[in-house]
Amino acid sequence: MTYSIIVPVFNRPDEIDELLESLCRQTYSDFEVIIVEDGSDKPCKDVCDKYQELLDLKYFKKGNSGPGQSRNYGAERSKGDYLIVLDSDVVLPEDYLKTINEELKREPAEAFGGPDRSHDSFTETQKAISYSMTSFFTTGGIRGGKKKLDKFYPRSFNMGIRRDIYLQLGGFSKMRFGEDIDFSIRIFKAGCRCRLFPEAWVWHKRRTDMRKFFRQVYNSGIARINLYKLYPESLKIVHLLPMVFTIGVIALFLVACAARVMMVYGNPQDFFTWYYVVLASLTPIIIYSLIIFTDSAIKNRSLPIGVISIGAAFVQLMGYGFGFIEAWWKRCVLKKDIFQAFEKSFYD
Repeated sequence: MTYSIIVPVFNRPDEIDELLESLCRQTYSDFEVIIVEDGSDKPCKDVCDKYQELLDLKYFKKGNSGPGQSRNYGAERSKGDYLIVLDSDVVLPEDYLKTINEELKREPAEAFGGPDRSHDSFTETQKAISYSMTSFFTTGGIRGGKKKLDKFYPRSFNMGIRRDIYLQLGGFSKMRFGEDIDFSIRIFKAGCRCRLFPEAWVWHKRRTDMRKFFRQVYNSGIARINLYKLYPESLKIVHLLPMVFTIGVIALFLVACAARVMMVYGNPQDFFTWYYVVLASLTPIIIYSLIIFTDSAIKNRSLPIGVISIGAAFVQLMGYGFGFIEAWWKRCVLKKDIFQAFEKSFYD
């Protein structure tokens, strides 16, 4: 079988360099690489030129249209039996393609995807963010691990699909975020078989700081409601958990603050009553934080990463929760259409 690896890129030449270097080390060699420059101000053509003699590499430059449309642009110019879509911020282990090829020979599938991991070279913040996005104690169970809270939907950082099926379905939609889940839903609706390949994992750098990470997960929360408006059946109980977590944390914190005020200004005889209210309100948050710290510190063998992972977990869950709540209010209560609700930051 032959493979076409399609990578949209926007202002990330250094990341493309690392990805292409890892592709040169693949133990399976029957593949082409298609890089689609999506209107970048910092093009990666010079980087790609370094690998022209080492890889079957095609470089295309086009106006900015978002990652989904750039993948479609690359797919139209591909020739492989299977298309593998990767984000520009991933690095591949040397047996990545070999693993995929062996899995497809063992048990065919029209579409597939794999999980992600953190590399030793990542910063402590990147490792903490990676932990929060893959941990069973956040929502990592639905992102490609073996223990899953919902059926597996491939994500665009590491997914593959048979070329004829991709073209038949029209590829990715024009959604700026959530377009990979939208595509996965359409794959299932077409009756295609979609499998998780647990051993076809990638190193995924994700965001480099908490502000960028918050924006990413905030947009994911918005995307979930927009997907619900397109496919009502796609919204599961598990998708509500970050929203419930967000409201719960805010409610507990407000109760603790109110009780603390009463400790200072209320009846002195009720001091210990309000003290226990503060303690009871903060205990669930403290326990959850300790769970995250312990699990991450053990898995990463680092106490500092364990500490940072507490913040990353709260950013991941509450960022998603805030985006979910905003989108629910705009789309479901105010009845705005998808463009009116998120004109500036979400769609063309």
